Amino acid sequence: MHESTTLYLIRHGETEWNRIGRWQGHRDVPLSDLGREQARALAERLAREQVRIDAVYASDLRRALETAQILAAPLQLEVVALPALREIDIGPWSGLTRAEIIERFPGAFVEYDLPPGSESHTAFTERVFEALVRLAAEHRGQRIAVVTHGGAVRAALRVMQQLNGDEQPVPHIGNTSITEVRYTGKRWQVLRCNDLRHLRMPQAPDLLAPEPANEADSAV
Repeated sequence: MHESTTLYLIRHGETEWNRIGRWQGHRDVPLSDLGREQARALAERLAREQVRIDAVYASDLRRALETAQILAAPLQLEVVALPALREIDIGPWSGLTRAEIIERFPGAFVEYDLPPGSESHTAFTERVFEALVRLAAEHRGQRIAVVTHGGAVRAALRVMQQLNGDEQPVPHIGNTSITEVRYTGKRWQVLRCNDLRHLRMPQAPDLLAPEPANEADSAV
């Protein structure tokens, strides 16, 4: 077990677009004041629980990178930004609400899940999961924080469940939630999922990511 890697998969803090239900994808939206407060609460919790973190990685989009920087500062660690950890690219849907997408793109969510010019779900999942496998291999015996996006965490969890023969639905992933997984070199273990105990108020699923009818609903 000493060769295993523990990964803390953390969704970024809230953005203003999260709050009003605008899809973000690759749009570089900053954290809101509440999102920064959530990130500080997460950092304080990890310090209080004396969780050892050996390295911090993040998506290079600002909402994830800033969350990671707030987390890493008291640990005196540098954040390594990885574009492979970005949310799915939703192309022309970025910046729109679900209602606006339905109005502007006839057939959306009924005839197709994502528009032309967007990233496929398969490519997105492979991109994210391959990055996690690589990080786990590079940090054997260590604990690393990976600050990414709700869709990325959900995509990774789906692959892990498939590999383990687990058919349970993947839950909503809240802002700054902790999903702790362990990679032994042969098997992925999900130790906890969507842990939000550091937040003062319970976080209800936002408008974009209850268990969706399609994968694009998690592109936040």
